[in-house]
Amino acid sequence: MMSGNSAASSLFIGINCSFTMKCPFCESLKNRVIDSRLSRDGVAIRRRRECLDCKRRFTTYERVEEVDLLVVKKDGRRESFDRNKIITGMLKACEKRPISVKIIEEFVSEFERELQERGEREVESREIGERVITKLYELDEVAYVRFASVYRSFKDINHFMEELKDLLKNKESQKLAKAEEGYSPKPPLELIKKSGD
Repeated sequence: MMSGNSAASSLFIGINCSFTMKCPFCESLKNRVIDSRLSRDGVAIRRRRECLDCKRRFTTYERVEEVDLLVVKKDGRRESFDRNKIITGMLKACEKRPISVKIIEEFVSEFERELQERGEREVESREIGERVITKLYELDEVAYVRFASVYRSFKDINHFMEELKDLLKNKESQKLAKAEEGYSPKPPLELIKKSGD
């Protein structure tokens, strides 16, 4: 018996799409879809295409167009929600750490879906920062500290060291609580509270 994803994926194989995409290599509009699959989260269709002129292959993604979401910055300015900006920030924090790009992309997709489902047009940048910092705390302490150091804009090394002490103290108390059922690591509340300053 096929799993939901593979069954759905097989439905798309061999479908001829009525629109054409420009080949990124030779810019030809002549190409064919050789494979189509649902993304793991079910929000996009991944299509492998072959250019009929240069014979090279490339990938395109088809997503549902959703309501434009605006991010409200600390100073009141508004800008369009940009998932790539979040992914880039997290990747910088996770550089040379054992965290896969896939984990980060899945987190951002899930967060973006939650925001869309709420139906609100705006989200505060502070909420985005809190969600990212909480996820990084779960994933990797070094990535968490890197992101926090930029997100918090520490005034000096003493301020930074205080946060590290809070992190270590919090980690120690969480080690003791790890045996409890439903344990989930949370960053120090002080960090989230102070980040809105």
